[in-house]
Amino acid sequence: MFWNRKVKALLFAVFCLAGFIFLAGFSKARQEQKICKKVNIKIDNEYNNYFLSDSEVMALLTRNGSQPLTGMKKNEIDLKRLEMRIKSHKFVKQAEVSRDLEGNINVTIQQNRPIARLLSTEKDVYVDEEGNQLPLSALYTAHVIPVTASLGRSAKASSFFQDSVGREYLSLLQFIEKDAFWNAQLAHMDIDQKGKVSFLTQVGNQRIEFGKPVEVQEKFRKLFIFYKEVMPVVGWDRYSRLNVEYKDQIICE
Repeated sequence: MFWNRKVKALLFAVFCLAGFIFLAGFSKARQEQKICKKVNIKIDNEYNNYFLSDSEVMALLTRNGSQPLTGMKKNEIDLKRLEMRIKSHKFVKQAEVSRDLEGNINVTIQQNRPIARLLSTEKDVYVDEEGNQLPLSALYTAHVIPVTASLGRSAKASSFFQDSVGREYLSLLQFIEKDAFWNAQLAHMDIDQKGKVSFLTQVGNQRIEFGKPVEVQEKFRKLFIFYKEVMPVVGWDRYSRLNVEYKDQIICE
């Protein structure tokens, strides 16, 4: 009796396993036959950047329409290859291509975020938060601080904001971009031949002489106090030059 029960239990387990394998295989076969009817594209515009359009992404996915995805079966679509096509775009930071249960393609994209615009006679490019240079876009113009540099050719090199010298200037740009007040107030940043930074302002007619990009938070702190406590009293157009380069003092002219 004991052995009969054991044999029955074993047979039941075998049948269950066989059924599971059959259903899994059947489901997989059905999924393989699923036809892509739609491509869903989601572009993250968290920072109100619109450098990429759905049509541009579709062009990358289909090689300008020469390789359409709709009508293709699962085993005919290489998701990794599609991801690599999208990631080749300069304004794409991250991309993920997946397939849903209906066989349709879902594309999620995170864009690169410019924090400055580097201007020179040789180039006009954006700089992103990691120091990479990005081309201008015909679709959208980012409202970021323009930067000019007279610091020799090194400041115009594509790797400048990532090397040992340029990282300090990148940190300065990152600070400005994240601070709501200074992001709105500073209209232009210049790096002179000695590596010293100066700014032009949106409100008032001041040139802010900042010096080297060191002690950034402290310089902006004393400058903010000056803006808050002195400017409203003497008037915003009273001074044309503010120097915060030196410790514990502001030189006004």
